[in-house]
This record gives sequence, structure tokens and C-alpha cells, in this order.
Amino acid sequence: MALGGGSFTTLNKGLPGTYVNFVSTASASQALSDRGSATMPLELDWGKEGEIFEVTSEDFRKDSMRIFGYEPEHEKMKGLCDLFMGANVLYAYRLNGGGAKASNDFATALYGGVRGNDLKIVIQANVDDQEKFDVFTYLGMTEVDSQTVLTAAELKANDYVRFREEATLAVTASTPLAGGTNAAVDGAAHKEYLNKAESYTFNTMGIAAADAAAKKLYAAFNKRLREELGIKFQLVAHDLPADYMGVINVKNKVSDDGWNEASLVYWVTGAECGCAVNKSCQNKKYDGSFTPNTDFTQEQLKASIKSGEFVLHKVNSDVRVLEDINSMVTTATGRGDIFKDNQTIRVIDQLGNDDAVLFNTKYLGVVPNNKSGRESLWSDLVKIRQSLQDLGAIEDFSDSDITVEPGEDKKSVVVNGSITIVNAMSKLYMTVRIS
Repeated sequence: MALGGGSFTTLNKGLPGTYVNFVSTASASQALSDRGSATMPLELDWGKEGEIFEVTSEDFRKDSMRIFGYEPEHEKMKGLCDLFMGANVLYAYRLNGGGAKASNDFATALYGGVRGNDLKIVIQANVDDQEKFDVFTYLGMTEVDSQTVLTAAELKANDYVRFREEATLAVTASTPLAGGTNAAVDGAAHKEYLNKAESYTFNTMGIAAADAAAKKLYAAFNKRLREELGIKFQLVAHDLPADYMGVINVKNKVSDDGWNEASLVYWVTGAECGCAVNKSCQNKKYDGSFTPNTDFTQEQLKASIKSGEFVLHKVNSDVRVLEDINSMVTTATGRGDIFKDNQTIRVIDQLGNDDAVLFNTKYLGVVPNNKSGRESLWSDLVKIRQSLQDLGAIEDFSDSDITVEPGEDKKSVVVNGSITIVNAMSKLYMTVRIS
């Protein structure tokens, strides 16, 4: 079913769906969905190709070798380790999939990529039946599979290789696979990922790339989904002054060998998606694996805030988040300074997503647009806001702050409401009088 969504200026939408406007005031299912989901396009040496695949934090901890080709402690997993410090779920996509698969006389790697070159097949005579063979698959120095068979045709594919049925088994101490390559990453790979990502629900999308054209593509995607389709998420990127509340512009570079300067994006993407709707990342301690540059003066930090840059700074021996802000710099009528704060965006995204899910799953095409149906919708919308108030994400809400009225045609309803968002304490002004 095609569902509409996003913001509106007039009551003229062609598709059924949920259209939500959030504006600031002129002055300065009834359950809340969980946070903690992220998506990222990745350059990997191993893994699924051509599709988005789900990885939980537990999957990563227990099964990283099978999924990504390396144990979590490996240097090449450093970025994902940082991501999963905050994220519960990652919708991953391999940008450089489609490379050559490593192979030898006995087997072919399950996936393309250079990690397949670290696979080895070891064949030994079975000690109990000399006509049979013990066939072992190794990734690096780790045994990942073993089978006892009479012929190659009896071998079952495992998580790493597909065996050649026509092969002639013979004892070998170690026969490595070779010829595996990673495919090149181009604009088409990024576009393919974004096309697929549109069907998923997540809180943040991270792009740990230095390529300016790619980052602009992602920023446009974020704005289109937020404002035209009603899909609310924030994009995390490095050095992307988008001047938009949906984009978090990370300032700090990292200096780690083998990693590009944008790699702090992994940690920020995880931290932001995992931050509760009633919390802030401000002053959060950086506990990741990279070495971010924090050599800034006080004046430079002030300038970063004015420029909409998410920056980590040094506090004694710790590295901490200065302000939990997005890249929005320019304010306008209906979009005031409060929209620069990511805690505000978390609240309105929570409302936008949860209101849309409620309407699209419970009311759209099911509940009559009569007084009773509108009262039911009003009651459910009130419960969502009361849940946010119970969490301390909003305050001073009463059920009279939201109305549900019939629209201009028999199928539409019009919802109007107001909320007061609570932000974390940021500044202390104290006067002490001494006598």
C-alpha cells in the first residue's frame, strides 16, 4: 500500500497517510517506540552483498566473524565497535560488494572480498576410517567448520565457503583460497543503498565518508524523507554544513592509521540513535576507540556552536560532547532556535513517527470518520503525549492541548496541538552574596 506522509501547507494531499507539521511558538499506538536503531553503508572485506541486513549488538558481539569476517576486537571492526556502544540494531549495507570471490580446487568463498583470501581448507585422513576425510575450513587461524566425508559431493556448504562437488579430496596441510577482491565504491552504490534504506525504520543514518558529493546526496535524501514522506531520522556526517535540523555535522577529525578522518561518525551515530527521548548527549564522555582531534580554543568552540557543528572537546583528561546540536543555523518563522537542539528533534521525531504508526495501522481505512472515531484517535494521541510527559520529555501538557476535527472531505481529519519540550540543563548562572 502506498502511504503518504510528511508536512503540509494546505489540505490537498493525494495519498492517504499522516501529515505532521511541527512549528515553534512565536515567543521564545499509544505506546512510545523504542530508540536505538541505526543504518550505515559500509566498506567491508566480507559479508552479504546487494542487500541491507540487520545486525543486533548481540549478533555483533557473538557472531562478528561470520557476519563481517573479523572478531569484534580486530582493528577493522573498530568503527562498528564504536557504533554498537550506543546502537541496539544496525541495518548495514555493504557498499563495496560484488568483488571477486576467493577460491581454490576444493571451495569458493561465500562472498566476494579480500577477506576470502584468508580462508584455508585443511584435509586429513580420518583416524577411524581411512577411506574417509576430515575436511576443515579455517579463517585465519580459527577453525570455523569441520566435516567427515567420503567424497567432496557429501560436503555441505558452511557460513564461509561452498564446496566443489566435483573436487577430488586429498590430504593437504593447508590449501588457501585466493583471488578475492573488494569492488570499487561509486555513486551508483550509494544510490542503491539509499533506495533500499527507504523501506526501513531507524533513528539515525551515518555516512563515514569524506567525499563531498556523496555527503550532499545523503543530505538531500534525509531532507526529502523527513519533509515529503514523513520518515523521521537524523543523518550523521563529518564536515557537512547542511544548515538543517535533520543533519548532525560532526567537526572532529580522527588520526588513526587506516581510517579516514570522518570515522568519529560511527560513535556519534550510535550515541544519537541510542539516546533516550528525554535525554541529551551533551557532556557525554567519548568512550570509543578512535583518537579525535580536540585541539580547539574557547573561541573556536564558540564559533563551532554558532556554525551548527557537533564537536567533542577536552575536559581535563576526558573527551566530551560540547553541545548536542544539529547543523541548523538559519532560523525562520515557525523554526526557532529550539530546533537546533537534538533533544528537541528526538521528541518531535518520536511524536511524528509514533503518531504516523498509530494512524496508519489502527485508523487508516478501518475507523469511521465520525465523532466516535475522532474521539478514539484523540484519546490515543493524548496517551502518546502523556507518556512523553511521564518521561520528562515534555511538560505542562493537558488533554485540551490537542484537538481532532473533521477535514475538508469525508475521509480526512485535522489534528492541531501544542507541546512544551524539556531540554537538559546547559548553563548555570549563579549569584552568591557574601556578607
